[in-house]
Amino acid sequence: NGSSSMASVCGGCLAMMRAGVPVKRPVAGIAMGLILDDEEHYAVLSDILGMEDALGDMDFKISGDHEGITAFQLDIKIEGITPKIMQVALNQAKQGRTHILNKMLEACPKSSESLSQHAPRIDMVRIKPSQIGTIIGPGGKMIREIQETSGAELNIDDDGLVSITCPTAEGMAKAKEMVHNLTAEIEIGQVYKGKVTSVVDFGAFVQIFSQEGLLHVSEISYERIDKVADHIKIGDTLEVKVVDKTDRGIRLSRKVLLEKPEGYVEPTREPRGDRRPSRDNNRRPSRGNEQRGDKPMKSPQLIPPPKTTVGGH
Repeated sequence: NGSSSMASVCGGCLAMMRAGVPVKRPVAGIAMGLILDDEEHYAVLSDILGMEDALGDMDFKISGDHEGITAFQLDIKIEGITPKIMQVALNQAKQGRTHILNKMLEACPKSSESLSQHAPRIDMVRIKPSQIGTIIGPGGKMIREIQETSGAELNIDDDGLVSITCPTAEGMAKAKEMVHNLTAEIEIGQVYKGKVTSVVDFGAFVQIFSQEGLLHVSEISYERIDKVADHIKIGDTLEVKVVDKTDRGIRLSRKVLLEKPEGYVEPTREPRGDRRPSRDNNRRPSRGNEQRGDKPMKSPQLIPPPKTTVGGH
């Protein structure tokens, strides 16, 4: 039952290495003791027991790696320690620490390349300050949904730095995905995977991140499609390319990602002829403007105002 604190140093270092924490060099610790009769008669003890700590004259805890000391703590019950005793204790501690480090490296030669799926995660995501409201949602709806779905906890700074903590790798990935989907900006010319949310006669609407785009029936395939529902179902995941993005919406194409059939000729649209004359041009004149033969229009007759009597006369 040696020093529990130094055992914690060794065990804690091994645990972090096994969990995937990128430890540069492993650290071990050992507790040194002292039984002193006089300056010439003494014994320096390595990895002291509880009784040796209670009855001894020194408790000297030293931790470090192969290159040097990282921390130490010294408790003594005597007036002082000579430089000679200190030198003996440090050299003896180095030998013991090196022995422990070699045993640790036999059990765990290096840190795991990836974090354990059970290790707690802390990650940062940067968004635009103008997108903070999108992440929070009305009344905190969106941020609550992210936290409840993923099991993660989100904290958002005013400058757009989102801190995400989560006990599992799966939950961290889910939280980051949901934040990304809410804030990602769709770019023209890029290819995305989206889910079909609606099927109509003229095409289908596909959700990419938090936005929807129109996949027109003419952009689904090179073959002629008479009924969209026979080729695409709600819930299907499609790979599409953004061909246009305006204030009116997003236009998508699946056809451009497919191999063009041999001999395929792009259909051409017939040019539109002159527009048919407007109905206004053929509209009959209103009755008010209609001339009735050669009869002159009658002038309106003026009706004199009625006579009034003032003062009874």
